[in-house]
Amino acid sequence: MSDDDNRFRPRPGRIRSNGAKTGQAKSFLSKVRKIARQQQSGPGRSRTAKGGAGRSAKLVASGRGVQRGRGVSFVRARNLSNGWSHRQPGSRRVVVKSRSVRLAGRSGKAAAHLRYIQRDGTARDGERGRLYSATEDRADPQAFLDRGQDDRHQFRFIVSPEDAAELTDLTGYARDLMARLETDLGTKLDWVAVNHHNTGHPHVHVIVNGRDDLGQDLVINGDYLAGGIRERASERATLELGPVTEIEQRRKLLAELDQDRLTRIDRALIAEAEDRLIDLRQEPGDLRGQSDRTLRLRRLGKLGDMGLATEHAPGVWELSDRLEPTLREMGERGDIIRTMQQALRAEGAERDPMSFQIHDAAPASPIVGRVIDKGLSDELGETLTLVVDGIDGRTHHVSGIDPARVEDARIGSIVEIGAPDAAPRPSDRAIAGMTEDGIYRPSRHLEQARFDGRVPSGDHEGFIDAHVRRLEALRRAGIVERIDADQWRIPTNFEARAAAHDAGRNARANVRILSTFDLEHQIGSDGATWLDRRLVGAGAADLSPAGFGDQVREAMERRRDHHLDHGDAARQPDGRIAYRRNLIAALRDRDVARAGEELATRMALPFRMATDGETVTGAFTGTTQLASGKFAIVEKSHEFTLVPWRPVIDRQLGREVIGVVQGGSVSWQVGRQRGLAM
Repeated sequence: MSDDDNRFRPRPGRIRSNGAKTGQAKSFLSKVRKIARQQQSGPGRSRTAKGGAGRSAKLVASGRGVQRGRGVSFVRARNLSNGWSHRQPGSRRVVVKSRSVRLAGRSGKAAAHLRYIQRDGTARDGERGRLYSATEDRADPQAFLDRGQDDRHQFRFIVSPEDAAELTDLTGYARDLMARLETDLGTKLDWVAVNHHNTGHPHVHVIVNGRDDLGQDLVINGDYLAGGIRERASERATLELGPVTEIEQRRKLLAELDQDRLTRIDRALIAEAEDRLIDLRQEPGDLRGQSDRTLRLRRLGKLGDMGLATEHAPGVWELSDRLEPTLREMGERGDIIRTMQQALRAEGAERDPMSFQIHDAAPASPIVGRVIDKGLSDELGETLTLVVDGIDGRTHHVSGIDPARVEDARIGSIVEIGAPDAAPRPSDRAIAGMTEDGIYRPSRHLEQARFDGRVPSGDHEGFIDAHVRRLEALRRAGIVERIDADQWRIPTNFEARAAAHDAGRNARANVRILSTFDLEHQIGSDGATWLDRRLVGAGAADLSPAGFGDQVREAMERRRDHHLDHGDAARQPDGRIAYRRNLIAALRDRDVARAGEELATRMALPFRMATDGETVTGAFTGTTQLASGKFAIVEKSHEFTLVPWRPVIDRQLGREVIGVVQGGSVSWQVGRQRGLAM
């Protein structure tokens, strides 16, 4: 044996650590929590005693985030007391949803969410939602956003008491709840809220900025978010309305027997079942459990008719493994259908529910119609849902819409919703065309661009730089490889892979606003409207004879009569209608000239019409919506002009822009500043 084998080697470690890899010693609180869970039927899970519908054992907190965050003492107390008090018999039920959004102020998500929870039709009288705070009945939304602009995160809550319709003052209820939360968390909260009455259950949207009263990041314990807010909300509702009596509880359960959604009775059945089997055979002497047994059997009969439960013997049932997801999906679809019906009634229209079409993803074929409802998809996020009354006679519900795409769309606007654009970009086609033996060289492309001379304004370097930036983005995605500054390795299926990459990043539906004006405004407009484009183009061939399609057909006839009265169309001897040459361009120029004169009065600056083929330069200072579309305002020191807008210049607001007017559109050159050069 060598000396190295017997040499003492110290192994530094933590004090009182024996170096064994058996994990950390458990604290006293962990041991108490473990013993408490062992005394129940399962950790963190509700168990219903046999024969008691809806009577659940107390729950303990999950332990998630117990060691940190404000509200931790409240959670520890609930752990030691073996459950939350809102689970006690007689407590009023309240549903609380919460979410934390990082950097909401900097990304613009906070402003978008605040704007949409205040949208029209959410108040009790159908008016715009009213923002309030702890001390203000009409809070300033911009001031709230400014205070939270640099916060690391933002909290959002939805508080929905089951008996909210019976509360005399929902605003007072929300203020009392937030005051109680401030006591539990040990800090003042910067919050605003909006009451919503546009669903069957009135609820409150609360937004909390992410800093405490000391200016530090507001960190709330995870279990407090999951259960503490719900307990305090339940306490306030129970205090105002009183405990739920057995008669009231039974009345609520009876109302759930025939509902096509997941109910409390269903949850009790799922919790009681063993291997999906549940035994409800009558037990002698169990008089109190007879009533609950009757409720269960009646609900099982309903589930049996739906194919979600099977009776193997009298009182012995087997639950389907698809019971819970199927009922949840049916409940969600039922809520969507009610939302669509409510939106149609607000427009004074009635549609057969069989004509409703709910799209879980972007539609495969384009949908054209008018917007009848526009709201948040999940009530806590920023993605939107559109309800569209289509020209095909159907009413469509499309969720997951990017808010930036429909920012200008209002109720009544005409939109087209289609699948994500997966077509290859022109830059990708150009790169593929300049690739030789799998190698793309920007210098070779620059020579070709100068030889062709087709680059607007002659900015050949900027043209090539745009292609290189595209390649940099595709390199990060692993599609192309950069060899050196002037060589890129391009795969043989480059265009297809680049298009697939774009489609994967932008899986949301592609939305195009055809007109921000409703049909009535388009009929008498002096601009080039969506109705005009249909008159000289597709006509009425794709219009349904019922619903919105029939309304569009009638509007087109009235628009045709308008053109006849104003000399923009003439009736031929054979009865056909002949429109003036270049009708769309003439109407657009007329619309722009009128709008330019009106803006010139307000801006105290002369207006000049841009001509086709002209290079327009100036500062991009804003936009204006016309019947002919959206136009950008480009100002010079002594005049301004209106040119068709495109999304590419939105980030150039207040900067110098260059564009070439071509056939009713503009080819913008952005990203390069004009200046003096030697």
